[in-house]
Amino acid sequence: MRNTPLLPRLAALVCAAAFMLITVPGQAQPQSPLTRHVRDEVVNGKAQLVGKLPASQTLLFDIVLPLRDRAGLQDFVQEVQSPASSSYHKFLTPQEFTARFGPSQEDWEALVAFAKASGFEIISGTREERDLRLSGSVANIEKAFHVTMGTYHDLTEDRTFFAVDREPTVDLPFQIWHITGLDNDSKPHPMYVKKSDYAKAHGIDASRVVSHATTGSGPSASFLGSDMRAAYYGGTALTGTGQTIGLFEFLGTDLADLTTYYKNVGQTEPYTPTLISTGGYSTSCTASSGCDDTEQTLDMTQAMGMAPGSTMLYMYVCGNASNISDTACISAMVSTASAPLSKQISCSWGWTPADPGTLDPYFEQMASQGQNFFAASGDSSAWSASNEAWPADDAHVVSVGGTDLTTSSAAGPWKSETAWADSGGGISPDSIPIPSWQQLSGVITSSNRGSTTLRNGPDVSANANFTFYVCADQTTCTANDYGGTSFAAPMWAGYLALANEQAAANGDTIGFIDPILYPAALTSSYGTYFHDITSGSCGTYSGITGYDLCTGWGSPNTTGIINLLAGSATPSFTLSASPSSLSVTQGNSGNSTITVTDAGGFTGSVTLAASGLPSGVTAAFGTNPTTGTSVLTFTASSTATTGTSTVTITGTSGSLTATTTIALTVSATATPNFTIGASPASVTVTQGANGTSTITITGTGGFNSATTLSATGLPTGVTAAFSTNPVTPPANGSATSTLTLTASASATVGAATVTITGTSGSTSHSTTIALTVNASSGTKNFTLSLSPSSFTVDERGSVSTTLTVTSVNGFNSAVSLSVSGFPSGVSATASANPVTPPANGSVNVTIRWSASRRAPTGTSTIELIGTSGSLTNETPVTITVAP
Repeated sequence: MRNTPLLPRLAALVCAAAFMLITVPGQAQPQSPLTRHVRDEVVNGKAQLVGKLPASQTLLFDIVLPLRDRAGLQDFVQEVQSPASSSYHKFLTPQEFTARFGPSQEDWEALVAFAKASGFEIISGTREERDLRLSGSVANIEKAFHVTMGTYHDLTEDRTFFAVDREPTVDLPFQIWHITGLDNDSKPHPMYVKKSDYAKAHGIDASRVVSHATTGSGPSASFLGSDMRAAYYGGTALTGTGQTIGLFEFLGTDLADLTTYYKNVGQTEPYTPTLISTGGYSTSCTASSGCDDTEQTLDMTQAMGMAPGSTMLYMYVCGNASNISDTACISAMVSTASAPLSKQISCSWGWTPADPGTLDPYFEQMASQGQNFFAASGDSSAWSASNEAWPADDAHVVSVGGTDLTTSSAAGPWKSETAWADSGGGISPDSIPIPSWQQLSGVITSSNRGSTTLRNGPDVSANANFTFYVCADQTTCTANDYGGTSFAAPMWAGYLALANEQAAANGDTIGFIDPILYPAALTSSYGTYFHDITSGSCGTYSGITGYDLCTGWGSPNTTGIINLLAGSATPSFTLSASPSSLSVTQGNSGNSTITVTDAGGFTGSVTLAASGLPSGVTAAFGTNPTTGTSVLTFTASSTATTGTSTVTITGTSGSLTATTTIALTVSATATPNFTIGASPASVTVTQGANGTSTITITGTGGFNSATTLSATGLPTGVTAAFSTNPVTPPANGSATSTLTLTASASATVGAATVTITGTSGSTSHSTTIALTVNASSGTKNFTLSLSPSSFTVDERGSVSTTLTVTSVNGFNSAVSLSVSGFPSGVSATASANPVTPPANGSVNVTIRWSASRRAPTGTSTIELIGTSGSLTNETPVTITVAP
């Protein structure tokens, strides 16, 4: 875990502050937080008190500081969204935001000192995040916040929850914003639904839920994330390059499920997402531990499917089976303490905070930093007091509803769309006031029956029907079994990544999109931006022309919204060189391929030129001008200047230019030469038998002449014969000859050094072979040798080793390989089994050791066994399995 950063020079002051908090009672009058914490059912006594929470129980919780100037922030948000303002689109960095609107350094340090003095353990948190994430005992929490923590019986479910009995107070000289984690009354729920559960709830057969065939490219014609990209974007130029996507999750995941998804559908996984623990919550979620990662995995497949070229997806985890902390996730998402800032964030969870306004300062911060928070609108039709909408009814988020989509073909374009029967939408049950963009004339009408005083939702929509391919929980994947606005929210986050990619190319960043989409949708260009969903219903509301409370304005219509938000793509091109680093020798040449990549609809031809060439080097383009690729040939004269130069390749098309560079190294003409080597470099033969070694001649500096081989230092009775002599390697290549050493029945026994010499003209080089001649009377046998014999293999990884089986005294029978004492989850495969070494020679076998994700970590020593008839030999193997 990352410790909260504190400046060392302030350590003494912090300790002093902590001491004063402990030893000077009454110095700071108890201050009430600026938000509510006590649940209504606890206040009015409807929730029956079951007992007290054990004093020794440890809880995870957060303390959040307020903004220093929230009114100023709200004014800035208006300015940064107004084209008439000098602050238009001048978004703040998290550091700039903190300096302008965040808490003071003194207040942050006082909070840290208070936490330490209260006996709490600091998990993480920074002033940028305004959120100090802690753990502490119930006894210390009750004492620090002047509350009693009890357990209560839930009013609607057969369960208990813990909560405080009164509003907390804090002994600090200023008010805090909120304390998260003082109750677990709200049971978060993912915004997906299984078709069988939907059918059961509606009293129908599951086969009748989807009345038409699906048109996806996945198994059983189910939809993939890539199908949603084809339907709603339909292009190839934008992939989300340079953009990161954030996911808000209350549980971790098992990334193996994501890998399974991509493997099963025959697609390449773009990258491995990064999992971030906030507030001490685990990022792991496995079915064996009772955790369900369906939501988390489908979120990744939809976001990455829409923006496959995005730089990274960051999953922020802030909950577990017993408690959640929404502020832990959201505070990390507005800062760069854990990861780069993501401009598009998706949340497919619903929950009921004690105070729905708790996260608003963070949502407002997102608007000031050019971030958008997409919230799934729910899967239980119209919003109501019993069918909660939060956070999708918050005025500072983009609320995403659901549709039933049909495409023209597998991986094909959009064909038709209706409102999804279970799409969440309606009028804010949390009584959140209507935002200004929904007050525009023409948004709320008698036809859509929206409210003119409260927030309406959703804002936009995308496919949510039971038409998706889903992999989760390390079990069999399903097709056309899951649906929900859980799928639609990450789709929109991925779609905005495409728009932000285009905006970045135009030198801009997209701000909060609701104030842009609403007025644009009221114009005659509405159909350019959205697919208007005019049929279907979701409970008491229906899909109608224009804005409605099932689908909002509708789903994205290819590039219409992208061009609205980011500005039309400016035609341009880029250049790239492959390879971008090249070496040539004086008197020779080398090639690099120059590629022109179109952007923003560019269709022109490009004239190429090279500059920065060293003296004596010329450059020629195979195709010039070009609309695609051109092979660039560098030719260095025999007197060309040696060294490394940066050559700039410039492409010109009208007023447009682009450049790329090549690191060109010119080397002096090399003197032709060769090297000689022997493999193996040691050979053992028995009287009356033979052994072999491969002699390799490798040319350098263009050497390709005949080389004569000879052997000296042979023991009496031993002869040497080369299979090829002389040998001629290709220029700068290699050639081999097999040397056979034959020992007569009376050859001298013992060790000798045999020198192998290669001679070409006046040039000669040598190598040696350690030769051992054994008496013929020895018992035939074999030996085993493993290299390396000790190694580490990661879970779900593998390591290759080389086993050498060596003949002793003329042994040349088949040897069968086996292993005893395998650790659980570890396996081995041999490239050949059995293997037969040549008489008095050796043979190598590659053995690949693999560890599954279930393999226990630790070190084990096992035996690798070779058996041939009655002969058995072993060699030890030490395996360490690392997590």
